[in-house]
Amino acid sequence: MRIACISDIHGNIYALKKVLENIDDNNIDQIICLGDLTGYGPHPNEVVALIRRRKILCLKGNYDASVADNEFTYIRDTSINSFSLPWTSEELRISHKYYLHSLPENLSLTFEDKKILFVHGSPRSINEYLKEDSLEAMENMSELPYDILVCAHTHIPYVKEYGNKILINDGSVGKPKNGKPHSTYAIIDIKKNSDVKVEIKEVEYDVSKIIKDMEIKDFPYALINSIKSGVE
Repeated sequence: MRIACISDIHGNIYALKKVLENIDDNNIDQIICLGDLTGYGPHPNEVVALIRRRKILCLKGNYDASVADNEFTYIRDTSINSFSLPWTSEELRISHKYYLHSLPENLSLTFEDKKILFVHGSPRSINEYLKEDSLEAMENMSELPYDILVCAHTHIPYVKEYGNKILINDGSVGKPKNGKPHSTYAIIDIKKNSDVKVEIKEVEYDVSKIIKDMEIKDFPYALINSIKSGVE
């Protein structure tokens, strides 16, 4: 079983299309999206529509939850979010808001003999950051009754073992924070009676297209630059 985990698309349709093309070329059995389809980028309707059209299993991200209720409940009240949240909430179609609102916050599946929990932030909270080597990551893994935890939200990919458990962060499709504008996602390869293999994939796309769209729509410079540079 080969599982592709994507997340944090954040209204970037160009990045999502390139990542899905890459996934289709990599002999994947199942795609799972860990949320944050919306926010920041200028294409929230196109992103949600494509995820729905592909019938991709999807979780609710913290930004999705905030867009659905148009409140700062799950996101930071920053100058960028003060623009992005109301813009996205106004732009998003009502049917897509209902879809985001209906999404689950976690998903547990068993492949072969491995039990996997998929979340956006952490098992404890939709907006908790599990940064690599953090106390929060260690606490969550020590309490985890699964073999594998797959999370997102930090926009920085990594794979780390905690004894016989594995923690995977798949990074970000549409708004990376690892110093490069390229998309990342994770492939989990599970075979019976074999070690789990995890690969972080990096996918390049034409960043100039989304930059042009953001400039046309008068998005803030700081937001445009964060997507261009891969730095928050």
